[in-house]
Amino acid sequence: MTMHSSSYLIADAGSTKTDWVIVHPPAGYQRIQSAGINPFYQTAEEIIPLLENEVVPYAGDHVEHIYFFGAGCADDRSGQPVTAALRACFPKVQTLEVASDMLGAARGLCGREPGLACILGTGANNAFYDGRQIVRSIGSLGFWLGDEGSGSYLGKTLVVHYLQNELPAELHEAFAAAYPGINRLSVLENAYRKPYPNRYFAAFSTFIAGHIAHPFMRGLVKEAFSLFVKKYICKHPDTASYPVHFTGSVAYYYQDILREVLESHALQCGHILRSPLEGLVQYYGRDRHV
Repeated sequence: MTMHSSSYLIADAGSTKTDWVIVHPPAGYQRIQSAGINPFYQTAEEIIPLLENEVVPYAGDHVEHIYFFGAGCADDRSGQPVTAALRACFPKVQTLEVASDMLGAARGLCGREPGLACILGTGANNAFYDGRQIVRSIGSLGFWLGDEGSGSYLGKTLVVHYLQNELPAELHEAFAAAYPGINRLSVLENAYRKPYPNRYFAAFSTFIAGHIAHPFMRGLVKEAFSLFVKKYICKHPDTASYPVHFTGSVAYYYQDILREVLESHALQCGHILRSPLEGLVQYYGRDRHV
């Protein structure tokens, strides 16, 4: 990749939040955060005001190079709402790459070396990366049918245990105190009638983090990570020959459990980063820490 003399943007977007790096050669860089951007749920018309209010005031409209990696941007067609919104808000853009969050994670985690790259945040994903591109992925089926190991999966699992009276008594009481409005009807309303059920359930993962010392909670997370490894990582050929890297808040905050699960499957644990942005800045030609 060539180095740029003009300002450029790199984005790591999920359904819950979008992390941005604005690079201003040679002055430096700036990190900002905006609301989540996912073209599966949002149109260009909905994304444009978000960019205008939360990104353009910091980046300016003169940015010429944008590298956007996001959930829901699997190909040109699915990423079109993001492409259209970025072009509308940054009319001087010359280079615009809109690609999957999985490719962004792979480049940020692996650089130019082959390896397995995984995302465990609000959602979950995985891919084998050859040092340049993704060559194989065991496709996730999304929130309702998959996403094992993700924040939304952990939160959903916790809520189901609560509603079905399967939590240990002390955890049941603590959950009821923390979420006094939670009942079967309110959960079903958020699950089936309101937008972003994945975000809704992912928010409950903070309760797990606050009680992770409890054996039940640790077991819940360990089981979810084991499912992720079995359903996705272990289905790649010759898995043990390559490092397995992770990005995402869930992988980062529960990395001790994640390392334990990987070791139990005789897998090489690579980088575990909260965000792939630092690696992406280096990948795109700026050897500086974000």
